Amino acid sequence: MIVLGLTGSIGMGKSTVAAMMKVLGIPVHDSDAAVHRLLTPKSEAHAALQAAFPPRDYPNVYDKHTKAINRRELGKIVFADEGLRLQLESILHPLVRKSQDAFLRQCRVQGAEIAVLEIPLLYETGAERRVDGVIVVSAPAFLQKARVMGRPGMDEAKFNAILARQMPDAEKRARADYVIHTGLGRAQSMRELQEILQLVRGGNEAERLENARENDHNPMTMRIQR
Repeated sequence: MIVLGLTGSIGMGKSTVAAMMKVLGIPVHDSDAAVHRLLTPKSEAHAALQAAFPPRDYPNVYDKHTKAINRRELGKIVFADEGLRLQLESILHPLVRKSQDAFLRQCRVQGAEIAVLEIPLLYETGAERRVDGVIVVSAPAFLQKARVMGRPGMDEAKFNAILARQMPDAEKRARADYVIHTGLGRAQSMRELQEILQLVRGGNEAERLENARENDHNPMTMRIQR
């Protein structure tokens, strides 16, 4: 089974590409969804989270009735405190990795040809070492900003702070095995995805990737970038 990593900076269109993969029958593990599950009252992480963020000290983080963690409120706290952010990650990241491993085992049992781990901070956390290839989703900076600024609770200062903590898009594209551009419409993104899957599944990949590089050096129009 081939394991691919799917990543990209905030607002680049990872979720859109992940949805396309599912339409094409490719199983995708969503790390953000795994985190959401870990923030529920009966999750493996809940006791550790309550110890790290006691309800008496952080009353706004917990729902008064369900005791579920409000992700937005927790985010505000850790966004402003590097130590708390690292503490939160030390709780969540190992459990997300456990969820990914379980997902891959299930995919192997089911005979999947390709499985995908969608990981927003793939390069930042060194997760590229655990996959066979990496797909980076990218879009022009102006479009990225427009997408993100349309999200609830977002402002320019927060957007810039998030970007400062992520690896620059240009570096991700340079390190990627494949790049999908989402600024040219869904149909183009789907065509690029299908080409990548064709390359992954067989053929002289090295030769075809070299031809792609030789024929198109414009990062805005290049359909596949190694």
